[in-house]
Amino acid sequence: MAGFKLGICQMPVTDNKGTNLATAREMLLGAARAGCVVAVLPEMFNCPYSHKYFHQFAEMAPDGETIGMLADTAKEAGITIIGGSIPERDGEHVYNASFIFGPDGRLLGRHRKVHLFDVELEALAFRESDTLTPGEDIEPIQTPETTFGIAICYDIRFPELVRTLTLKGALVVVVPAAFNMITGPAHWELLLRARAVDNQVYTVGAAPARDPGASYVAYGHSLAADPWGRIIARTDEKPGLLIADIDLEFLSKVRTELPVLKHRRTDLF
Repeated sequence: MAGFKLGICQMPVTDNKGTNLATAREMLLGAARAGCVVAVLPEMFNCPYSHKYFHQFAEMAPDGETIGMLADTAKEAGITIIGGSIPERDGEHVYNASFIFGPDGRLLGRHRKVHLFDVELEALAFRESDTLTPGEDIEPIQTPETTFGIAICYDIRFPELVRTLTLKGALVVVVPAAFNMITGPAHWELLLRARAVDNQVYTVGAAPARDPGASYVAYGHSLAADPWGRIIARTDEKPGLLIADIDLEFLSKVRTELPVLKHRRTDLF
């Protein structure tokens, strides 16, 4: 496929899972009606970004309520869904995990967040490791449209992860994320553009809409950058559907004219 439309569902997230799932489903169907063949949800779209909800809202694959909704909606709409992320329970562990479904409703892959957000900023302290377990695998996911890499939020700060996904074939790197009001204005666009131009891939940042009354306030501002590092789609902090045109012929052109990946000195590093 030379190109396709991708929809980013910047949705509000509440403390009611049923409401969140209904909102996500309607936005996904709206993306399909708008001509998108791929739709993306934000990080932790089925629960607030808060320790007390991670265990409460966690689901086991493949039978969880949220996972079932994603599969059913992908099949109903006939689109590929990159399901942002949700808390996934596996035995005694809970992961921050993204599930990807094809247009037939079949599970195509899963990414568990590799790098946990353990920070002590001047005005914000948060330790994902208090409740979550890091993932161990970095594998791209093949869909009918192209090969996707998934990097969940804090993962995008680690160039090695995106480079690994790229070398394994990813052409579009999707970043479900809930950057906050400190890191968002400073680094959100910068990181997505940097990873795009470093690896000559499309990067897609999918954020939840901002809720000023939440205990953790997300920045919003979902966006997409092309392999030249240009922003090709962006929105503000409010709920809405953002559509990006992914042009794989342009990606090939960039890599041909400026063959950075071929010029890597693997004999030195």
